[in-house]
Amino acid sequence: MTNKNSPALEQEFEHEPVPLSHRHSTGSVSAVWFGFPMILTNALFGGIITWHLGFWPALLAILLGNLVLFAYVGALSWFAGNTGMNFALQAKRTFGTKGYILVSGFLSTVVIGWYAFQTGLTGTVINQTFGWNALAVTAFAMVLYTAITFLGVRALSVLGMIAAPLFVVLGVVALWFIGKDHDLSTITQFTGSSSAVGAMSMGTAVTMVVAGFADSGTMTADFTRWSKDGKSAVIAAFSAFPVANVISYLFGVVIVAVGAAVDPVNNGGNFLPMLMGHGMWLSVIAFLFVFINLGSVCTHCLYNGAVGFSHLFSSKMRLWTVILGVIGGALALAGVWSYFLEWLSLLGIVVPPFGAVMIVDLIFMAKISEQRKMRRLRGSAFAAWAIGSLCAVIAHIEFPQFGEAVIGLVTAAISYTLIVKLKRESAVNLMEQKNA
Repeated sequence: MTNKNSPALEQEFEHEPVPLSHRHSTGSVSAVWFGFPMILTNALFGGIITWHLGFWPALLAILLGNLVLFAYVGALSWFAGNTGMNFALQAKRTFGTKGYILVSGFLSTVVIGWYAFQTGLTGTVINQTFGWNALAVTAFAMVLYTAITFLGVRALSVLGMIAAPLFVVLGVVALWFIGKDHDLSTITQFTGSSSAVGAMSMGTAVTMVVAGFADSGTMTADFTRWSKDGKSAVIAAFSAFPVANVISYLFGVVIVAVGAAVDPVNNGGNFLPMLMGHGMWLSVIAFLFVFINLGSVCTHCLYNGAVGFSHLFSSKMRLWTVILGVIGGALALAGVWSYFLEWLSLLGIVVPPFGAVMIVDLIFMAKISEQRKMRRLRGSAFAAWAIGSLCAVIAHIEFPQFGEAVIGLVTAAISYTLIVKLKRESAVNLMEQKNA
């Protein structure tokens, strides 16, 4: 039961669907998702894509990637809003009562990797910008982010309501400073760096956009299960993809296209350096912004992981928030986080096929999945995921220009559809032979 004297610590429903009586408003759930992608990391990636492709191709890649994310996250959110089920409960229906352990455990571990990466990044950004001790800042960030996540999904909603507007305001301020020395009207003429021509394809750029939120996007049910219905959940997903995600990328696009970026190859369109040297108050706000901004993504990832592990171990979300917060923080303090990016990006390619299989099974084949008896392990679901992941990895190695993330999604969905239909036809034929 919810503790009425402590509304901030309401029940998190780790092991059962969220009842309608405890659902949140569309605005509240949207704030959770809207504030998640509004991060400096996206401005960085937006700038890097623009540096390689130029303004218009970069804009196209970002829009295409977000359309893929909306279709993907929106479908999973619709089911979550209609059922109130978190990701682990959904995965249990598709992959089996024991099979889901592999799926939920894998994704819950991956998002904690992202939590560790962003926590370590907090210390590094503060160190590079303000000169503070990176380890001390990282340790403080670990405690702060863990404490916010401990409060539950409502705290994530409040943080999102603060993080998103602050990102936009400071981004606009940065562009105002840039506009004093650069002609912003020339951004559409930027065709990419001559030294970067051919280094990144359109497909690779689209995959970069999709992979950035492949993990938490797949686990969207942990957030959107709090919606009052499927429509509200889709609206919440739309607020993130494309709205918030595109906005955050666009700041990076503009900064690089106008020629104002500091080290665009590695730092992309990060606008934090543009806010320095303009008075103490702006520096203080920028300092707080780093914690609020990166804290938004850290708390969301930690929440995903805590909900997942609490279901796996029949425990409580808040207990796992503390455990995983400390483990991820320790990895950040050890400096291991700096080696995570390529590994996490690769995992981002093989994660979407999980969601593709779930979308086909729970939505497009709902009549079949609803009537099906629960099984310990569903080999057909894992087979389809394996085919999709294998195709994505092959595409990543051999022809990334075609967009390996999308290839993985499509092949997994088609594979699962064919496998289920073939199994049903085989069962019908066998029944007919017995009756003959």
